[in-house]
Amino acid sequence: DKDLPIARATATLAADKAYSFYISGFYDATAKTVDAFVVEDPIPEQFDFTQAYVRFVNASPNSSPMQLFARNTTSATESPIGAAVAFRSAGAFVGVPPAVYDLATRTAGSATAAISRTAVSFVAGRIYTISARGDMTITSATAVNRPFLDNTANR
Repeated sequence: DKDLPIARATATLAADKAYSFYISGFYDATAKTVDAFVVEDPIPEQFDFTQAYVRFVNASPNSSPMQLFARNTTSATESPIGAAVAFRSAGAFVGVPPAVYDLATRTAGSATAAISRTAVSFVAGRIYTISARGDMTITSATAVNRPFLDNTANR
């Protein structure tokens, strides 16, 4: 199937704006396709270089809307990073103090982590996207398609 496109996304892109393209979802072996989507990367206009900016993108196709939480590993202070985010959506960038954090997503009304990742460093003056990916029904800690949080430094 050389040269066969596996994903397509339609989006209206504006000049002078940044965007991220995600290929996400379950592969359809018959149609040989997978979902794709585009989200805007709205960098804050008033940028505080003493903070790191973090946002959450939900690219897990069978997840409920989830909210990202960051717990400072030194102070143990936990803070939400934006609101709940549905599949194919992105939250706003939120300023956080530079530190090392343990991250977790939770569904609405739950205190239990749906996905977690430990020891993530956020550096002042940088912008990060934390993306959820994987199959939420997988419970194995080693399966390649398990739920996972990816950390991408946007800037």
